[in-house]
Amino acid sequence: MKLIFATRPSALARWQTNWVIAALQKNHPDLVCEEKIITTQGDKILDKPLPEIGGKGLFTQELESELLDGSVHCAVHSLKDLPVENPAGLTVGCIPARAEVRDVLISKNGYTLATLPPHAVVGTSSLRRASQILALRPDLRTESLRGNVDTRLRKALEGQYAAIILAGAGLTRLGLDSHVTEWIPLDVMLPAPGQGALAIQCRADDLTTLSLLAKLEDESTRKCVTTERAFLSGLGGGCSVPVAAYAEVEGQKSKVIRLTGLVSSVDGKQIIKVVGEGSDPLELGKHLADEALAQNASQILTSSTNH
Repeated sequence: MKLIFATRPSALARWQTNWVIAALQKNHPDLVCEEKIITTQGDKILDKPLPEIGGKGLFTQELESELLDGSVHCAVHSLKDLPVENPAGLTVGCIPARAEVRDVLISKNGYTLATLPPHAVVGTSSLRRASQILALRPDLRTESLRGNVDTRLRKALEGQYAAIILAGAGLTRLGLDSHVTEWIPLDVMLPAPGQGALAIQCRADDLTTLSLLAKLEDESTRKCVTTERAFLSGLGGGCSVPVAAYAEVEGQKSKVIRLTGLVSSVDGKQIIKVVGEGSDPLELGKHLADEALAQNASQILTSSTNH
């Protein structure tokens, strides 16, 4: 049996794909796997902020096309980069156990969010991160930071920015977390829906691949990220709007999910935070999205989209 994986060329995408391949082959020793490297529009256009060029779907569309035409069996994504709606014919066949969910700050001079000098420039590719930074420190400036993890880290260590903000999971996976100046607490910065989790996408009718992937499924992670993405979906938002969400369950067998969701204006001056518990991921996510909309979230999101 052979599986072909579509992957982007970045070190992180390759690491994630190779981690999935190794985990699968541990469970299925006779399985042969190979990679097909695909450079996406998101990898090519690096001189513009993501929201300007179509959002994070630019990192997934070409891989999904390869899946749909049968050229590959699977594609491994960072779940936070995957739009909430799967294209017809595709499904998320497996979500393994989640890694680190927090964001991190990296500064050549060892600054933390609290000690950054007034008016310091912070690099980030994310409106979600920028808005939460400005809510805490309105005196700071944020500037777009594009490129893969290695490129962004290099820019920070060269001092092109006073600090940068990245997802901690990517640095941990690449063994670069020694560069972290500060792990940002969740009560200061909520993550993107699905942050820290991987999604292995495949064709919905490919029962053989689905059965192979089932060994890597983590029920608790699936439950939490489904809740977070239901919150995002309920707001009508894509990956480029300043929406954050984090869900947790108390242990593997717990039926209770606790979700914290956040919608913020780009300048950080308006923040709506909602918290709730429930047992159904889709219902809880939608319920808290409705709560946020009742508190004027749609107006904030519209102004962010036009930003």
